[in-house]
Amino acid sequence: MKRTIGVTGAAGNLGRAVVRRLAGDGERIVAVDREMGPLEDLVATLGGEHLTLAGVDLMSADACEAMVKTSLDRFGRVDAIVHTVGGFTMGNIEDADASKFELMFRLNVLTTLNVFRSCTPALKKAGGGAMVAIVAAAGEKAGVGMAAYAGSKAAVHRLVESFADELKTSAIRVNAVLPSIIDTPQNRTAMAQADHSTWVSPENLAATIAFLLSEQGRDITGALIPVNGRF
Repeated sequence: MKRTIGVTGAAGNLGRAVVRRLAGDGERIVAVDREMGPLEDLVATLGGEHLTLAGVDLMSADACEAMVKTSLDRFGRVDAIVHTVGGFTMGNIEDADASKFELMFRLNVLTTLNVFRSCTPALKKAGGGAMVAIVAAAGEKAGVGMAAYAGSKAAVHRLVESFADELKTSAIRVNAVLPSIIDTPQNRTAMAQADHSTWVSPENLAATIAFLLSEQGRDITGALIPVNGRF
């Protein structure tokens, strides 16, 4: 049976790779991002029946619940969610004031909480499913200037573990992938002298995510899986 899988940040570098991989596997996609144009351009390349949702404020619990309701109204079920949205900032201790911590908390922790909570009733109704978050190795060990970012990602790590433990009796698996540097045009520009061949490609990261959503990944929950390339 074809599954319905939501992907937030669907028009981003990783989101596009995830959408294309899952659609190529025969899944039905609910593609969520800020603007409709990039979403429509993406979905037009896929074939099949998919849903595009633009302008969803993932920092709003009500907006996330409405997103799930729209998905249910269209397809009757939601089987999985991949949450790729997040934020990044650097700042030394003197610069990382409360506003930076609050911004990172809202972009990384609050969006994950809202997306996962809003999908939970639908996944329970479907008899189980899977959630995957994109986090970071910095959530395990922070470096210089990364207090706000790493602190928020560490909170997402703990959120994933807690959701996984709470929802395992409902056959809902909750996992996270921890990429090192993803090979994107933006990262290549920012680090032009780096050896890009050691970075993680969006397509390979998407393949790991697809595995976690698949039947082959059914026994994995609460995992924080490093995807480091050769970095």
